[in-house]
Amino acid sequence: MLIPGPLRPATFLERPNRFLALARVGQRTARVHIPNPGRLEELLVPGCEVYVRAHGQSERRTAFDLVLVPAGDALVSIDSRLPPHLLEEALWRGRARVLGKPRKIQREVVHGASRFDLLVTTLTDVWWVEVKSCTLVVDGVALFPDAPTVRGARHVWELAQLAQAGGRAAIVFIIQRPDARSFRPFQAADPTFAAALRSAAAAGVAVHAYCCAVSLGRIEIARKLSVRL
Repeated sequence: MLIPGPLRPATFLERPNRFLALARVGQRTARVHIPNPGRLEELLVPGCEVYVRAHGQSERRTAFDLVLVPAGDALVSIDSRLPPHLLEEALWRGRARVLGKPRKIQREVVHGASRFDLLVTTLTDVWWVEVKSCTLVVDGVALFPDAPTVRGARHVWELAQLAQAGGRAAIVFIIQRPDARSFRPFQAADPTFAAALRSAAAAGVAVHAYCCAVSLGRIEIARKLSVRL
């Protein structure tokens, strides 16, 4: 998937709220939209370098979107809206084979009280799929979530109910950086979500994780990670 540009380097200054950053872009301080509700505390450190993109929409209160953050030798994509699109692209291209070869993929499909990211129809099955964005990596281990997520736990419980009723259900964690070797739920940040994920796996929900190759111009799923529940 191409990352639209051009991207501009900037200096992160502060985060007044979840979706707003102040950054120095060139010689001025600009309001920057953060497309991610997570805490991102390990990435958005005052004074750190970031990459932003001007959006050119005069009606918005922010002049830029925050796109990438360097972390050591890696680039991290922080847009939490991308993972369903990344997984769909990988499924069509055969880079993510865990669900089987797709015949049809639908987005944002409602079931019960939830709206799941993808409904994937293969030659043999119909999969309800929830896709989660992950950016936190500690010592090679990708961790999700970095803050409590009531909505995320609800999605997991509903996937478990689907599996218990005989349906095919999966949750896929997309780590938007290349430096993870494995994935596990972040027990310390949200024990409720971690417990829900373990229960869902026991009920038959498939749990998968992939890390991404990220550059200034492109992001794509790179390889499957081991999952430790």
